[in-house]
Amino acid sequence: MSQTLTLEFDALAKYGALKSDIPEDIMGNLAPKITLRPYQRTALERWLFYIDKYEARPMAPHLLFHMATGSGKTVLMAALILDLYRRGYRNFLFFVNSAQIIEKTKENFLNPASAKHLFAPSVRIADKPVDIRAVDTFDAVSGEAINIHFTTIQGLHTRMQAPKENAVTIEDFRDYKVVMISDEAHHLNAETKKTLTEGEKAAKASWEGTVSEIFGQHPENMLLEFTATVDLSHEAIRAKYRDKILYDYSLREFREDGYSKDIELRQADLPPEARMMQAMVLSQYRRKVAEAHGLHCKPVILMKSKTIKESADNEATFAAMVAGLSGEALEALRGRSEGDETLSRAFTYIIDKRGMSGADFARELKGDFAPEKVMNVNNPKDLENRQIELNALEDRDNEIRVIFAVDKLNEGWDVLNLFDIVRLYDTRDGKANKVGKTTMAEAQLIGRGARYFPFMAPDQPDAAREKRKYDSAVDMPLRILEELHYHCSHNPKYIQDIRNALRETGMLDETARTVRLRLKDNFKQTDLYERDHVWVNDRVKNPRDGVEG
Repeated sequence: MSQTLTLEFDALAKYGALKSDIPEDIMGNLAPKITLRPYQRTALERWLFYIDKYEARPMAPHLLFHMATGSGKTVLMAALILDLYRRGYRNFLFFVNSAQIIEKTKENFLNPASAKHLFAPSVRIADKPVDIRAVDTFDAVSGEAINIHFTTIQGLHTRMQAPKENAVTIEDFRDYKVVMISDEAHHLNAETKKTLTEGEKAAKASWEGTVSEIFGQHPENMLLEFTATVDLSHEAIRAKYRDKILYDYSLREFREDGYSKDIELRQADLPPEARMMQAMVLSQYRRKVAEAHGLHCKPVILMKSKTIKESADNEATFAAMVAGLSGEALEALRGRSEGDETLSRAFTYIIDKRGMSGADFARELKGDFAPEKVMNVNNPKDLENRQIELNALEDRDNEIRVIFAVDKLNEGWDVLNLFDIVRLYDTRDGKANKVGKTTMAEAQLIGRGARYFPFMAPDQPDAAREKRKYDSAVDMPLRILEELHYHCSHNPKYIQDIRNALRETGMLDETARTVRLRLKDNFKQTDLYERDHVWVNDRVKNPRDGVEG
């Protein structure tokens, strides 16, 4: 059997055949704040080779970019749109299974005022200005603009089955060549699977079939899929994508390259209210450590419940706990946390080193975690209305500190300043050492929350903002900004389940161990220990400024 497309391109990359300059029409038209990461450049180099030099390329390519959650797939989409525009494509169909992702993506693609806007303030290709527009139909659109139709796959299927005036129809795809961009594309595989759940059976007649029908309408259509979680363990799905995965950048590679937070599983034999209080204290500790180092960071907590009713009840419990918070309650929490090194460090820093009384700390927490700074996203209508706010949690004027949710944020949520996830239920679905579906979904949520919060380290001015800096300096205070804490109850079987799930997804380092070395008392009395020094070298890249040849 011939090798897969991924392996074929891996072999080409090994011998440097894919290396190329990224065209200025791409680089010059992305937002100025965007610097392509090495793996994003690799993805674009593969794309350029595939389009320009790959002899086996079909006229209507169907490709998958299988890339880790948080790796910047949307930036890659924007770059591909720019490249395809210079190749003569004007019409783009962006579709996904979730309405809230649509609103977030529109904001990122179309709103220059958004902090996450993807394009330059003025896009110019072939020395001509290019507008980027959202359109309802491709009929009579501008031939000089980038025209994007945003839709859910469900809505698209409905419009194909029951066409309406001034809406996209099957004829649009027959008359115009279109680039189809599918986000969270693993949802498109219901028809490929041999065995379907009831929900997948309902989707079978719509999602994958509709996409296939549209794709086949024009000989020059393209279908570009993006996801982090396609099920390649499924034989039929693996066969479907054998010649379609152009780039595979796993979550394990993403973590090992330093682009994610480290995961700390925190289990406590405490009721949910106390775990929420612990997370609140740690969140405020992060904010204070950041401020002490001249950094702006407003940490966010996700309170995860099993059902919508439980989520509402937990929100009410949290509001009552914050309203009644006192110095005595915080001191009691501190007393119960003596064996918790991280929480003890937080209390020591805030109360002992910063000289803040328990009563003052309680007053501060009441203000920072007041009801207006708490969001519940379980109502679909509220979520849609607040999607822009939810997409801008890092902004300086966004003071949301806590989000209550069940599963509305499992996909399509781009957040960098989520540092705590509190699991407010105590069930497990793992059996016979196999990871259950719910636990795997929780692991994927952790992966989404583990996106790194970029910052400039005062003690490492040359270090990359977007990568971890303190893997070997666990006692450095800023290390707390490189960790995601997952709070759950003391349940050893569940902890084993979630560890297994995180290992499967690549988010947990299987080799890392924290080892504390203690010096013998007689060594501490030697001259070497008391007077001498141990020097450690550090490698600093020589910029070679002014060096030619």
